Amino acid sequence: MIDKALTYASETRIMTKTDTEQINIFERKVYRRILGPVYDNEKENWRVLTNKEIYVMVKNPTVTETIRLNRLRWFGRVQRMERKKNRIPNKVLYISLETTRLRDRPRNRWQAEVREDGRLVGGKGRKERVYNKEEWKKLLRTARNCRILHMPME
Repeated sequence: MIDKALTYASETRIMTKTDTEQINIFERKVYRRILGPVYDNEKENWRVLTNKEIYVMVKNPTVTETIRLNRLRWFGRVQRMERKKNRIPNKVLYISLETTRLRDRPRNRWQAEVREDGRLVGGKGRKERVYNKEEWKKLLRTARNCRILHMPME
């Protein structure tokens, strides 16, 4: 239930570094609560699991991995749609707002995050694979199983 609440509408979400860290912290807190303390034989006392131990014990993809994979899945679906002007997902994906940008560092854009995730998952040739539905699904399934997008905290 927690995963569903955290990943709701995740295809459209832009995740900053702070958002990613907070989601990872919350997820590890939930897993620590579920898994409970561990008895340390050397020190003869109970202790809390470390982050690495949690990632080893839990075989499921993290919430941030799931969000990134959902984003890539949705991107592939929109790319395969016919490029008609009246399709709302195409309008949203390829919209160009004519505004002046704020000063400071440019903000993260959804397309930049998808491009980076696609590079990590597909490497070279990913642009051609997007148009083949079965090949794209296989690529995302491999990324999920091999945990290619997994970035554990040290």
